[in-house]
Amino acid sequence: MDFFIIDWQPILLSLKLAFVTTIFLLLIGTPIAWKLSQSTGWLKHIVSVIVALPLVLPPTVIGFYLLILLSPDGWVGQLSEALGIGNLLFSFSGLVIGSIIYSLPFVVQPLHNAFEALGRKPIETAYSLGAKPLDTFFSVVVPLCRNSFITASILGFAHTMGEFGVILMIGGSIPGETKVASVAIYEQVEMLNYTEAHKLAIIIVIISVLLMLVSYRLNHRKRAEA
Repeated sequence: MDFFIIDWQPILLSLKLAFVTTIFLLLIGTPIAWKLSQSTGWLKHIVSVIVALPLVLPPTVIGFYLLILLSPDGWVGQLSEALGIGNLLFSFSGLVIGSIIYSLPFVVQPLHNAFEALGRKPIETAYSLGAKPLDTFFSVVVPLCRNSFITASILGFAHTMGEFGVILMIGGSIPGETKVASVAIYEQVEMLNYTEAHKLAIIIVIISVLLMLVSYRLNHRKRAEA
């Protein structure tokens, strides 16, 4: 029966971090993806490379530079102190910032692909009927790319749930504040407490499988409707 006694705090903190991060990823990633889909030239390629860097850079590299930027001596850390936000290192806010940077391509790329696949015809039709750009985006583009928004949200959420290297470097392991599930699993393995590690790992696996099943189901439905 001890196997079913689980420390839910790291799991709930991971879910909270993934939820908050996903909201910010959609708010930040959507305009980036839209601009990239509507742009041409060398600047587009530079922005695309910058956004995609977390896909190829080791998490420790990203975590290291975030550690420098968010520290009290870094310009982001100094700005947060000046604004009265306080120290971002080893805080939930710092984890959100790191998670946004690390998971950004998982939201931007699906949306970028969806916007490009949509083409110009629906947008030009809306313009010809007198719709404004912002109204066209929310009344035409968003409904037509709904499944891609859901897929991007799932990917961003799932990727944030599985983060470890970046979070450990800028957040450490403060219970209730920065000790997410991935860090808790690592600590249990370090202590050779494999039973507790199994408990946390199985829950993360179940959540990840459910999320990916939803994503694949949506993609299958989209292909069937095409």
